[in-house]
Order: sequence, then C-alpha cells, then structure tokens
Amino acid sequence: MLQNFHRRTTPDTAAARLAALRAAMAEAGVDAFLVPRADAHQGENVAPRDDRLAWLTGFTGSAGFAVVTRDAAAIFVDGRYRLQVRAETDPAVVAWASLPDDKAEDWLVAALPGGGRVGFDPWLHGAAEIETLTAALGPRQLALVRAPNLVDRVWVDQPPPPAAPLAIQPDALAGRSAAEKRAEIGRALAGGGLAAAVLTLPDSIAWLLNVRGGDVARTPAPLAFAVIASDGRVDLLLDPAKVGPEVAAHLGPDVRIRPEAEFGAVLDGLAGRVALDRTTAPLWVSDRLAAAGRAEIVWTPDPCVLPKATKTEAEIAGARAAHRRDGAAMASFLAWLDATAPGGGLTEIDVVRRLEDIRRETGALRDISFDTICGAGPDGAIVHYRVSEATNRPVRPGELLLVDSGAQYQDGTTDITRTVAIGDPPPGAAVAFTLVLKGLIAMSRLRWPPGLAGRDIDAIARAPLWAAGLDYDHGTGHGVGSYLGVHEGPAGLSRRSAEPIRPGMILSIEPGFYREGAFGIRIENLAVVRPPETPEGGERPMLGWETLTLAPIDRRLIDPSRLDAAERAWLDAYHARVASELTPLLPAATAAWLRTACAPL
Repeated sequence: MLQNFHRRTTPDTAAARLAALRAAMAEAGVDAFLVPRADAHQGENVAPRDDRLAWLTGFTGSAGFAVVTRDAAAIFVDGRYRLQVRAETDPAVVAWASLPDDKAEDWLVAALPGGGRVGFDPWLHGAAEIETLTAALGPRQLALVRAPNLVDRVWVDQPPPPAAPLAIQPDALAGRSAAEKRAEIGRALAGGGLAAAVLTLPDSIAWLLNVRGGDVARTPAPLAFAVIASDGRVDLLLDPAKVGPEVAAHLGPDVRIRPEAEFGAVLDGLAGRVALDRTTAPLWVSDRLAAAGRAEIVWTPDPCVLPKATKTEAEIAGARAAHRRDGAAMASFLAWLDATAPGGGLTEIDVVRRLEDIRRETGALRDISFDTICGAGPDGAIVHYRVSEATNRPVRPGELLLVDSGAQYQDGTTDITRTVAIGDPPPGAAVAFTLVLKGLIAMSRLRWPPGLAGRDIDAIARAPLWAAGLDYDHGTGHGVGSYLGVHEGPAGLSRRSAEPIRPGMILSIEPGFYREGAFGIRIENLAVVRPPETPEGGERPMLGWETLTLAPIDRRLIDPSRLDAAERAWLDAYHARVASELTPLLPAATAAWLRTACAPL
C-alpha cells in the first residue's frame, strides 16, 4: 500500500516532547519558539525528517503551526482542520487556535506580557512572514531572533534526509523542452533587468528542468535549490547522487550540478539584481545574499510559478488521458462500493485499500496524489480526515461516505471527490447534497471576462448554500499540477485568491457542506480554463471551463425538484459524456452499472 494507516504520533507524546523542547529553549536563551509545518522548500508535503509539527504535537494535517513558550503552547490551524486538531492533540498541553481569527502575535503578547525573545529557524520561514511578525511584536518588546532548529536538537530518532533519484519527464508530455523553458525564464529575467533568480520551490525546479523526483510522498519533485541566470544557465544544488548518467545527459552542460552544501557559496557569488520570492524563499537565503553584499535583492514572485500553472496543449492532452484512465478506475471502484457496502462489513481502511488496488490495476499509477480522505458518517464532516488504525470506522448503511482521492500518472495528476449514500441517506442529506451540486453546476457553467481572479467568482459556487443559510469553511478550488503537486499556485477559487485565472490553468471545483457529528458532503471535479470565446450573440470574449473529471455523481442523493431545467440539462449531458467516454474502457458488468448510474434524471 502507498498509504500507511499507522499513527506516527498520538496526543500523549506531546507533553514529554514539549518539555524537551522547553529545555532546549532555556539553553538557547529564547522565551518562545515557532514550529511551522514546513520545510526549507515550503512544500505542502514534507519528508519524514521535516515533519516536526506532527512529531511535537501529534497534529498530522498539511497546514498549521505551533507557538511554544516556557509554560504554554498553542497550535494554529484553519477551518479545514478544526475537527482534526481536536482529535489528534491534547488540549491540556496544546491550546487550539483557529486561523484567521486567532493570530500568533496576539497569543504571544498575551503569553509573554513582559516581553521576551521569540526564536525561529530562518530556513523554515519566509521574509514576508517574519516582517509581518516583527512589525506586530516589536512594539510589544517581543524580539524575533534567528536560532538553530531546536526541535531537531531534541528529536533523537529524527529520520535521515531523503535521497530519491531524479527521473526525466519527457518533452512530449511537457510540451516544451527544458532548454526552451530555461531560455524563456532567462529572457524574462533579462527583460526585467535581473541577473538571476533563486529558486527554492521543488515543483518550480522540476517543471523548469523537465525532471521529477521522489523525496517526498505524493508530490514527484526533488528537494533541491537552483539559481537560474538571465542567460538561461542553471546551478542545481542537491545531493549529486540523485542525478544518474541519463538524467545528467538530459540536463546538459548548461545545468551545473553542485552539492547542496555549496548553496551558500553560490549565493555569495551572485551580483547585480537578483530575484527572490518574499513569501516562499527561506529567510536564510536573503540573509546570506545581504551578508555577501554583492547582490541587490529584488522581491518578485518565483518566475516559474505562472508559466508552470499555464499548461501546454501537450499537458492538457495528458490531463485528459489521465482523467479518462482514472475515471474508469473510479467507475470500477464505485460499482464495487455499490455492490459491497450496503451489506456491511467494510471499514474506511477497506475502502481506501480497494480504491488504491483498482488504480494500481491501470498499470500506470506512479503514486496517489495525496492520502485518501475516506470519511464514513460523522468522519466525513472532518474536511481533511485521514483514517488510521486508531480511527478506522465501519461503513454503515444509512450513512454517507465521502471519498476524496487522487492519483499521480506520468501524463497527469487527478483529484476527485464523490459522496455516496450507503443505503438510505440520513435526514437532511439529500437537500444539502443537491445544494452542493447546484454550486458545482453553477461554477462549471460559468462564463467570465478575462482578468478576474478566484475571489471574484468564488461566491458563484456558494450562492445556493448561502440562500439556505449554509456554507463551507474551505476554498472552492485550487490549482493542480501536471504530474506535480495536487495543490498548485498561484491561482485558486477562494475569497483570498487574487491571481487572475488564465487559459490553460487546471483548477478544482469542490463545494461542500459538513454537519458535525452527522455527515460531510463534497463533490469535486477538475476543470481546465478554456481560451476566451465570444458567446453567440454576445459582444465580449469570455473564459469558460472544460471539465476533465469523469465519474458519476450519486443520483440517489439528488432532489430533482431543486434543480432547474438548465441544471438538469448540464447534469444529464455530463453523465452522458461520462458513460460515452468510459464505457469502452470497462468490462461489461461495470459498463452496465455505469449506464444505470449515468441515466438521465
């Protein structure tokens, strides 16, 4: 199995580990210490060596941070993890705080009213974050001070750094060669009067060089740093043992492979105007550039992020192929679930294992794109629930089952959520499900003028729920990479996303509703942004979506009376397309099940 159901930490481990950290804090002369859920590359997934927040507190979510003082600690998470943090941490030793309402600076001021020194590891925080904290804490006599990582000092069995080899992503799947990409980024730098850019995001480096890696689970990018000059040449800093002869030949003479230990020396040698991303580059990098005194730091977004998110035609074609393959796997899975679950005997882990087995049977699975979220009944209300041996729950008739999963294929990354009824749905579920479906359909049918961002259209998916006095505490959608991260910037569908949505971007559309203690509902499709076209009879070109995900939506949970004619037409057309594209890929029995599941309302 790719997914492990063993709990690495439990709430009762936190007290002793916090005590060890506090002893290290006293020795280092700091009154508080910041523990983010991040590594030096600011990736969503971290290697076991860098999973410090989970080791210290027990919380295993993919976003959050802790603040520890000599006699108190708090963990800050957003709405996605509100229920999960309660299940995984001990409130007697770690207080719960909810972002964005609760702020670390306010908690620190209350915890240290007389002032003090707040330590942090400059490898794990960006300049923007530290500048914001400094401005808030400085007037309260709280000084931020750089420190060695004190968690590492007390983590006696900390795993070693990962050392997975690099692999080539073929130009035919990428749509452009690495040389073309390097030249493009180099020209962009030169056009902006920049001598070089420092790259710290693994997926940017993977995209730029048409390579992939395996240093962290679920995201096939190597942990590395790079510096690209305005002439397109690159210094790639990583363990040279990761680069075999075939990959070295692919990279060519204009990509110089250097040990990561030489990163500081490379930074010391940079001169002129150097681009650095204020939000993602470790503060250590800007500190080193400033200390060398030869480079002028120009704060600018990572130059690879936007072109990476704007997929080539080859990448879009690969995404279509990956979603057809994954759709056939989902049809087989949903047919199995329909036949097996109502009789009882299944658990959440059984469901996850069967789905992974079916994806493996495609022969193309490289990894899952994230740990499968499989929540039965009340577990479905935990937005990013991860089943473990300790929490594994039976899948019972009369409940809903929420399954959010995805796959990494070399030609594309998938992410799909389907919520299904196990037997008769519980009271209120069909109404809520239909409202969520209305939001999905509204967003999927939307046409909008170029230049709008996710924050401008996010409300479209929420409006049916809002009309009923309901909502959900997560974004409506996120960007998705091309055999890279399942969560990819810079654009998204949320109230905070200010990046304009451009043609070629692949985003998720995933409204939901969660009733604590009862059920969770989410329906998720991926869609690619189509180039602008002027609608018939219109005057202005508008962007639109092409839905990539192919899988039936549970008709048993739909209240047809709550759908208007246009919504019914969209759903029937979607189901007809699902049946048409997937039936040739399925055995006869599954194809027969799919035809029934995709019948018109």
